[in-house]
Amino acid sequence: MTNLDMLLLKGASSDLTEENLAELRYTILTKGIPANSEGMSELRIYIWLILLNAPPLRTDVYLDLVRQGASPAHAKIQNDTFRTFQGDPLFRRRVTQNSITRVLNAVAWRLNDAHEARVNGWQSPPTLSEFGGSPDTSIMSRHSFSTVPGTTTNPSTTNDAEQIGYVQGMNVLCGPFLYAAKGEVEAFTGFETLITRECPGYVRGSMEGVHKGLALVDRVLEVVDPKLYSHLMAHRMEAKIYAFASVLTMCACTPPLPEVLQLWDFLFAYGPHLNILCIVAQLVLIRGEIINSPSPNQILRNLPGLQARRIIDVAVSFSGQIPEDMYAEIVSHAK
Repeated sequence: MTNLDMLLLKGASSDLTEENLAELRYTILTKGIPANSEGMSELRIYIWLILLNAPPLRTDVYLDLVRQGASPAHAKIQNDTFRTFQGDPLFRRRVTQNSITRVLNAVAWRLNDAHEARVNGWQSPPTLSEFGGSPDTSIMSRHSFSTVPGTTTNPSTTNDAEQIGYVQGMNVLCGPFLYAAKGEVEAFTGFETLITRECPGYVRGSMEGVHKGLALVDRVLEVVDPKLYSHLMAHRMEAKIYAFASVLTMCACTPPLPEVLQLWDFLFAYGPHLNILCIVAQLVLIRGEIINSPSPNQILRNLPGLQARRIIDVAVSFSGQIPEDMYAEIVSHAK
């Protein structure tokens, strides 16, 4: 039995819950989640749901949402569904377009119901108003990467769920959940928790969280690699030109999918906000190609395949270089 198996068996009712979570995060950082070459793991979806603090959802609740049929966002969803990991044979073999459509419509109905509740002064649906956020990750310190289990913090209490709705790109955020999950209910639960608690700013109509994230990519790059930053600015290559999809989808837009899953293990363990550092890490890993290229635009518009372990290692190395005020902005930019 692996260390992760033992941690899961301890259960959420243990007197050492916070210590267990810290140990779980540290295990993910140092050893990863066991998976085969296609990224499949018996443990991953359950670990994700624990890290996201996603409460269990009864199957009949999800089925009731599915029975409502096409949501007000159905036309947008149809336009996005067929493009979800379109060129990835692993995803296509495991996840059907019908599954993506059902989950996205179900989430859209939940968001629509929450909006109507807010407008009319009703109580919002419990799953949108009672999420506690990912334990620790919303306010996690940079020191967490080098801290052994035992440190505790308080969960986030921010609630912006009522202000969001379906936007293009949510399908790509949903896809990895469907790939990793054993069923649609698990995928729905994890995906809804992510967008309503961890990155609501990415999926509001204005996408202000994405734009804040893009600005932070430039600022972080300037701190950790001034030469590369100056080179890109000389070519007028701000992050808004090349990194919009990487910010919005937490790098899920860059294959291969098994590497995306491994990167998300880290992001869910220590906070999805760290995707900003991971994007900068990708740039630093190919800095030679970028600096030596007369047209870095071509490289940045088609980033090389993800190498999750290398990206994580480089991203973690940045944490101590970021000024405290900037780090605080990184933590809160997607809320």
